[in-house]
Amino acid sequence: MTQKPTDGFRKRLAEAFEQIPLGKSFRWRRTFTEADMTLFCGITGGLNPYHQDELFARESWYGRRIVPGLLTASMITHIGGLVGFLATEMTFEYLAPVYPGDTITCTVTFSERDDARRRMIGSARYENQDGASVLRARSSGFPAQVRLA
Repeated sequence: MTQKPTDGFRKRLAEAFEQIPLGKSFRWRRTFTEADMTLFCGITGGLNPYHQDELFARESWYGRRIVPGLLTASMITHIGGLVGFLATEMTFEYLAPVYPGDTITCTVTFSERDDARRRMIGSARYENQDGASVLRARSSGFPAQVRLA
């Protein structure tokens, strides 16, 4: 069940919408560990052999286990949390594998505004420690309580 937002809440949303300038980028970098993979696969039930089975993965084109794609993609939610952004839609394009121990930098840039719907659209690019692109994303939603701008 949903309720009608208060006038004060609507005012905060309008203020937050104006706080994030178009073209503004936010970055976050992290190294994915074995523990990250274990926790993520346990929580999601994602028991894909590419992530869990070293013998299987060794015979694949990757040559070893890979980090789950949605675990890598989830970096965008950390940035969203810092800017108080609630996504209403996300799309991901996986470009290259991420391996345990890789350090990934996610850069989110807000590029479009839909004034009528108070929505913002941003893109994200993910690069590994060698500067290779591993993932691209697009997200739309609305800022609610900007902590960084």
